[in-house]
Formats: sequence, C-alpha cells, structure tokens
Amino acid sequence: MSSFTPHPADETAIATIRTLAVDVVGKANSGHPGAPMGMAPVAHVLFSRFVNANPKNSKWFNRDRFVLSNGCALQYVLLHLLGYKLSMDDLKAFRQLDSKTPGHPEAGHTDGIEVTTGPLGQGFANGVGLAIAQAHLAAVYNKDGFDLINNYTYVFAGDGCLMEGVASEAASLGGHLQLGNLIVITDRLEDISIDGDTAVAFTENVEQRFLSYGWQVLHVDDGDSDLVGIAGAIAEAKKEKSKPTIIRLKTTIGYGSKQQGTHGVHGAPLKADDIEALKSKFGFAPDQKFQVPQATYDLYAEFGKRGAALEAEWNSLLQSYGQKYPKEHAELTRRIAGELPAGWEQTLPVYKPTDAAQASRKLSEITLTAIIPSLPELMGGSADLTGSNLTKVKNSVDFQPPSTGLGTYAGTYIRYGVREHAMGAIANGLHAYGGIIPFVATFLNFVSYASGAVRLSALSGHQVIWVATHDSIGLGEDGPTHQPVETAIGLRATPNVAFWRPADGNETSAAYLVALKSKSTPSILSLSRQNLPNLEGSTIEKATRGGYVLHDEEKEDLTIVSTGSEVSIAVEAAAKLKEQGIKTRVVSLPCWLTFDQQPEEYRLSVLRSGAPILSLEALSTAGWAKYSHEQFGLPAWGASGPYQKVYEKFGITGSNIAAVGKKVVDFYKQKGGEVVSPLVKAIHL
Repeated sequence: MSSFTPHPADETAIATIRTLAVDVVGKANSGHPGAPMGMAPVAHVLFSRFVNANPKNSKWFNRDRFVLSNGCALQYVLLHLLGYKLSMDDLKAFRQLDSKTPGHPEAGHTDGIEVTTGPLGQGFANGVGLAIAQAHLAAVYNKDGFDLINNYTYVFAGDGCLMEGVASEAASLGGHLQLGNLIVITDRLEDISIDGDTAVAFTENVEQRFLSYGWQVLHVDDGDSDLVGIAGAIAEAKKEKSKPTIIRLKTTIGYGSKQQGTHGVHGAPLKADDIEALKSKFGFAPDQKFQVPQATYDLYAEFGKRGAALEAEWNSLLQSYGQKYPKEHAELTRRIAGELPAGWEQTLPVYKPTDAAQASRKLSEITLTAIIPSLPELMGGSADLTGSNLTKVKNSVDFQPPSTGLGTYAGTYIRYGVREHAMGAIANGLHAYGGIIPFVATFLNFVSYASGAVRLSALSGHQVIWVATHDSIGLGEDGPTHQPVETAIGLRATPNVAFWRPADGNETSAAYLVALKSKSTPSILSLSRQNLPNLEGSTIEKATRGGYVLHDEEKEDLTIVSTGSEVSIAVEAAAKLKEQGIKTRVVSLPCWLTFDQQPEEYRLSVLRSGAPILSLEALSTAGWAKYSHEQFGLPAWGASGPYQKVYEKFGITGSNIAAVGKKVVDFYKQKGGEVVSPLVKAIHL
C-alpha cells in the first residue's frame, strides 16, 4: 500500500472536478458528463500524488505521459485546475468553434494534450507507443548515476476502448514487450456503454484476457470513494517492472446525479434540476456555475511547484551528463529538439539510368541501409512481413525485453506481428513521445487495416513513415484480395498525408528525403514488388517537388502524367507515339500533396495548357481529373496471374497506352479550341 493520507481538500477537489465537468458539458449542451463524474477520484489521486509534470512547461522531456483514451471533458477540467494554458473561458467554450477545447482532445491544439483521442482504443495503443519510446531511450542514454529518462505512461480507458480491436492488438504486444512503465486504469462504469448495459455485447472476462497477455491485473472495487485503495493500486503498479499493469476500477457513471449508473448520463448533458441537486449534494451553491474553491486551486498549485522543481533537478542532471558524456548528450538533445544531424542527406543513394532495374521495395531497403547509421532516431518494424517489406537492415537489433534473449530495449527494430492497426497507433505514440521518427511496414493493401491510426497521424501531425510494399496489380499472383485498387485515392484524399509512389531509385531517395524533413506529416511510401528501370531525366532534386517533367517536348501534342511502375510504361508509349509523329511529354507525379505545395507557376509549367493531358496508373482513376483531361487505369478489381499478364489484361502496356494516347490527341484536335490545363480550374476555385 501507499502512504497516501486523505484530507478534506481531496474531497473538495474531487467534487470540483465533478461539478465543473457538469457545467462544461451543460453550457455546451453537448458531451459526456458521466465519465468525468465517475473518474474524478482516480484523476485527483493520480495527479495530486503520482504524476510528475510541469504545467509551466508541458513539453519537459522526462514528464510522465497521460492519455485519456476515452477522450472527454475530464482532461480539460484537470488541465485548467493544474495550471496549464487553459483558462476558465476556454472551459466555457467547450465544443465551440475555434476554441481550445474541441469535442475530443487534440494533440498540438491544446496545451498538455499528449495524443489525439476520441476514437476508442487509439489512445490505449498510443500509450503502448509512449511506453516503448521511454524504454528504448532509457536503454540508449541512461548511465550509472544518470537516470535521465524514467517517466511512466498512464492511460485512462473505458470498457469501450477494451472492446476495440486496436486496443487488443496493442495490449498483446505491450505484454510481450514487458512494459513495466505502462499503467492503464480502466473505468468499468457499472458496465455501461452507449447502447446500455455492456451485457448485450461484452461479457468476456477482461481480467483473464489481460493476464493471458502478460499483464499485471489489479482491482479497486470502490472507485467512487476509496482514495486509499486507488493510491495503493497505483503504487503497487509502479513497483512491477517487468509487466504493464491494468487497474480495473469499479466506478459509478454519473456519480452523484439522479441518472447515476445509467447509460442516459453517458453522452448527454444533465438536466438543470439534476445539476442543482448534484451541486447541493457536494456542498456547492446550486445556482452558481463554474465554481472552483480557492482551496482547490491552492492544492493543485502544489502540483505545479513540484513539477517545476523536478524539471529543474532534471535540467541540472542533464547538464552534468553533458560534461561526462558529451557525445551522447549532444545526440540526445538534438533528438529532443527534433533536428536531423548535419549532412545526413549525403548518404542518400543516387542512381544513373544505366544502373540495374530493381523493385522499389528493394530500393527502399538500400535507402534505409544507407541512412540508418546516420539517423539513430529512426525506429521501426514490420507487421510480420519483414522479408517482403525489406525493412530490417544489416546489423540492426530487435527491440525486445532483455530477458527473452531476442534483443534489447536499445534495439531499434520492432517486431509488430500481424497487428497493422496497433502498429500504426503505436507509431503515433512513438512520435508523440519525442526523439524518435517511427517507420512501419506492411503491404499497401493492409494499410487499410490501420486507416484509423493513419487518419489520426494526419490530424495530429505525427511524422510516421509507412513502407507500403506490393503497391498494385504488379504484385501479381496474390490477386484482387491483395492488389490495392482504391487504397491510394483514400490516402491521397486524407488531409496532410503524403502518399508517395516513386518510379525509380532517385524518386525513392527523394521520398525518404521529404518524409524525413516533414516534421508534422505522415508519409506513405507505396513501393513495387516488380523491378523498375532507372529513368533518364529523374533526379532526387526534381522528385522532391512531388512532380516534374521527366521527358520534355516543345509544342507537344500530348502529356502523359503517371506514377510509380507505370512511368516507365508512359516513357515507352511516348517513344512509340514519336514514331507516329506525335510529340509527347512525360510527367512523373510521385506525390500529389508535395506537388500541390509548390508555387502555382511551377505546377502550371509541369502540367501546362496547350495539349491534352492523359493520366496513367494501375489503380483507380478517382482523383486524377484534377491533373488530367483523360484518365486510364483500372475499371474495377485486379486479377490473379503473373504480373506481366495482368498488366496486359488491363491494357497497361506501352503499345496500348500509345494507342489510347493517339485517340486522345485525335479527339482534342477534332474538338478544336484552346486546351486549358485542369490545374487552372483546380488552383483558382
């Protein structure tokens, strides 16, 4: 048990959290008051006695990380009371346009929020990533007498989070990795979900599930008032060094209200008479809103003082560390600052047209092999497809618990197993921690399994690099179940996602160059299984603009714009058209997002007016109308067979594209009039 001793100020603070959450949700007339009311006691105990953080510097590197996986108003109330940059007016603006308190917590938007939560289970998985990051950086940089990186990750989650598959995947991996620095507290909420009693859909034995994952499971049967029991469970969890801990906390949803214990208080504000009765019950003026006793502010001010003192001690320790370990200190502080080492770009492979054709997944492996020695912050792995994704470079060490003999926590290669969704969400946590640039890998088709995590990467600005191989019908025999047709446009349509489909070695190097410099954008590198020739006219510099003229012609009759493995087919088609007297430019457009960020003048010089533009890609044609007048691609699903035969089946060959190109030229000549680039309309609307 802990040495926790309750005093009257604790009860006042807990009541303040409950009534303030009710007022926050009530004023917005939208939100979830039940969870904050039920979890107020554990939130108060955790922050008042255990969490090490500094509200005046929410980015102090060795702070404890806190994740509210079942995101709600509770975190905003806590941040305000603890002294973060969140005013009472911000609380009153909950869920209002352009406020600092959106409907669910968003990283980078509100001071003190570590990760974006709301979609259930994501925060739980982020927590596993945060814990991995701490374990890794501690193993790399801590020295005798210098326990620099020793923080804990605390996660609040509800039964809804535990129902989500992403949380199960993450919990399984977290148990295997023996993450003793991870403590999850689940609010059982009297077994209530939005649909009502969880018995209608969720009757599994959660304790047995987590025990089988290798977690320590603790219980607090009275989470409504047993503060000593809550503190004791957290203290016991911190003592366990070789297992993550889940504390099953029994609370009453909407505690103190007339609707306590029912699903009615889960996702709707309390009625006025219920709010008044609740405040009277807890000793607050029933007719006053947003009340915070000075005693509560004073109590939480102590949290800030303690955090500031801890940060000052840590800064002093870091300074002494630098005197004894100058090389490690320089590297660590560089990584904390998010700066890349000087000159790393010089390690990127450069290719000539005479170099041998290789699959872009192999080109990716060559690039990783070249840059990883200069970039210790690159940490990643594959979802059980290492041999296909080609992501484990020579001499890399697995990130594994030392007790297994399979690797060490200092290792940088993560074996994610067949857990694509958790892999993506864990990578978000790795980046959120700081000092790490995560990469993950699977087949492009299976990035769809992780679309929820990719979406939150983009929304949160997490720099996660996806190595997505087997990118088209070019994977051949595995057929339509594995051949992504719609995946690219889904990712391209997601704001702040850089979807790269490089056509050769230089474009692959360029994709990595831009991805590693894009500190707040996730990147998907869509890579081929089949060999691709290195192209005349491609350079790393040109490709970093997202699109460029690969083969130019004056007064052209046609421009073919393409990506990836189809660019060489476009070049072949252009050569055949030239034999017929049709002048054809070829444009490579490996990344739409990066191209769209270029100056208007540049974009209109690449996809210029004057001649029709034909797009070519062995994927869905959706979205290409922004860049081309006519589109050629797949009409539906792919097919199973040797990849050359599959390309022939769908007419994606030099000869057929030349024939299609001639039809396009003839059509626009017959039509007459000026041919204006589609980009003109796209830019000016």
